[in-house]
Amino acid sequence: MTVHGELEVVPAATKSEAAQALREFTAAYNAADKAYDPALDADLVTGSLGAINQAGLKARHTIEPTGNARHQPLELTDARFVIPKKAGWPRWFLADTDSNRDAGDQDTRWLLAFVKSGPDAGWKAAYLSVVAPDRIPVLAKDGDGRAEPVAADGTDLAVAPKDLGTRYTQYLQKGTPDVFAPGAATSQWRDARLNTKRAGFSYQYVDQPLDSGMYAPLGLATEDGGALVFFSSKHFERQTAAKGLRPTVEPDVEALLTGEVKSTLTKERVSSQLVYVPGKGAEARKVTVLNRLPGLTAAKGS
Repeated sequence: MTVHGELEVVPAATKSEAAQALREFTAAYNAADKAYDPALDADLVTGSLGAINQAGLKARHTIEPTGNARHQPLELTDARFVIPKKAGWPRWFLADTDSNRDAGDQDTRWLLAFVKSGPDAGWKAAYLSVVAPDRIPVLAKDGDGRAEPVAADGTDLAVAPKDLGTRYTQYLQKGTPDVFAPGAATSQWRDARLNTKRAGFSYQYVDQPLDSGMYAPLGLATEDGGALVFFSSKHFERQTAAKGLRPTVEPDVEALLTGEVKSTLTKERVSSQLVYVPGKGAEARKVTVLNRLPGLTAAKGS
């Protein structure tokens, strides 16, 4: 009997394969950060992390073409690999790591989601979230002790993973649907945008979901019937100056700028979110944003 690899439900990776992917990513990330050269890790990043990483390196190289004089190597240790079973492609796994980037007494974990698009493709880091250990929910396990992936169109959750980007951007624009718990990445950010004031300047915001291809959401079931989900979004901030004034252009913005800033400056950012999504039957049915990682990816003047 022949078993077709694209139909068989198998672990996405072996632990040794996952560990190798993490080592290769860390080495490439450090080389790129030291040289401020996006080409050095371009083959090992994708999705929202890739967009943020590549644009950030491009901007920093423009500002400091000789490289990063303040480079300190990133160290990712105590790696715990969460490897779900899945049929077909893409496949993915989660690396739950400790880092040497904690601030003060704050203890955090770096959660990196690695994706492989096909049997001949390499592993690429698509998502990164930095979370306090006590905020990470307990993941569910199947009979083999493996994490259980959540389908993008899963109907057992308060919000299906494929709809999170749309719901999030709708909420930021209109305040509805109100499915998100209050917090820095939801109610506080929305209020701050609504109350942005500067004499002689007006601000407009546009938000768009990123929910397919390399930006597809990735989710794992939790023990309580909910899910831990990564998803992406895109955000535009347009600043328009009154006659005689001009928007301020910071060096990182100028490095990614196209066009000439006369009266208008539009900044484009890509953002990844890690959220806890409760199950449909849960009493507290609000989606909680555990971490948001935004990055400037483009700017346009007119």
